[in-house]
Amino acid sequence: MGLNCTVSKNELLEGLNSLQNITNKKGTLAILANVLIESSTDGIILTGTDLEVGSRLFVPAEIKEPGKLTLPSKKIFEIVRESGIGNIDLQETENSWAVIKAGLSTYNLAGIGSDEYPEFPEYEEDAFVSFEAHIFLDLIDKIIYSIASEQENIYSLTSVLFEKDKKEEQSYLRMISSDGHRLSIMEKDVATDVDQLNINEITLIPKKGIQELKKFCENRDTIEISFEKKQMVVRDGEAVMVIRLKQGEFPQYRAIVDAVKLDNCLEISRIPFLESLKRINLFTEDIFHTIQLKIENGSMVLTSQNADLGNAKDEQNVIYSGDPLILGFNCRYFIETLQVMECDTVKAYINSNNSPCLMKSDDDKGFLSIIMPMQL
Repeated sequence: MGLNCTVSKNELLEGLNSLQNITNKKGTLAILANVLIESSTDGIILTGTDLEVGSRLFVPAEIKEPGKLTLPSKKIFEIVRESGIGNIDLQETENSWAVIKAGLSTYNLAGIGSDEYPEFPEYEEDAFVSFEAHIFLDLIDKIIYSIASEQENIYSLTSVLFEKDKKEEQSYLRMISSDGHRLSIMEKDVATDVDQLNINEITLIPKKGIQELKKFCENRDTIEISFEKKQMVVRDGEAVMVIRLKQGEFPQYRAIVDAVKLDNCLEISRIPFLESLKRINLFTEDIFHTIQLKIENGSMVLTSQNADLGNAKDEQNVIYSGDPLILGFNCRYFIETLQVMECDTVKAYINSNNSPCLMKSDDDKGFLSIIMPMQL
């Protein structure tokens, strides 16, 4: 006999849903599209992995017969989601098949033998440090948009640099991302002593890991974190996730920040600026979303041009007393930065017509963004 259990539809659905981004990645191993379901005391454990991120979680269940099997993750998720009944009965039959019963509905689903499923990574049990989950959500929300895509030639830019710091006995956590055209930095002060956290000199968390870490932190109050040489482990009472860290170098971001002098400041209302950029972006062309900013005497004129459609012009009031500037930037980079900020007024620092733009505010504590200029 194989696994035979009864489980709440809603609790099983929630568990399967949390694994979908991990198991639905197209890979070379067919079994990675499956979820491993195994019995434990008073419930079942669901496991999904793509060999970069692995997640295990407990779901309460009535176990009639112990066992384990793997089933197509997407299909069993769809079956459970569409079932209108409160409980799901799951029973393994011959040759790794399973019978799934939900009310008057019966499904026969083909699985793959559980002995082919990759071993879940081992980790040290005594190296965890507890943090409030919202700290990592705040860090991730401010930097996730500027992580390089997987097509980026510079391998390390598809990851986030994670750092710890201590200033005058106050502990900080920091995340930095860059796609080579812009740089985002977010720093949070934490009550936990970060000396307890053993991180590598260069700790790179891959983009997929950051996305799954964000999901893990949602709807949780506290999480436990540990770092080992090749992996990051996140857990709470009922779930654990292991993220394989990337190896490599990361740009010397402090030198980039220090290169922008903070003496030529432009102040502008965030929401009107954001709405203006969205209007101007309607007439940008090609993948670069190029716009021109002309700044002088308390005014900023934004223009864009499309050879096939026409052009657009918009004007915003600003506080600025420096020399006149004519700048070219990727409009989308400004939009995405302003969307993660929460302030009323943005401070932008630009040294010259060919200089990067550093943006921050008094209300977005710990955050700054640098956007590189474009040739007009």
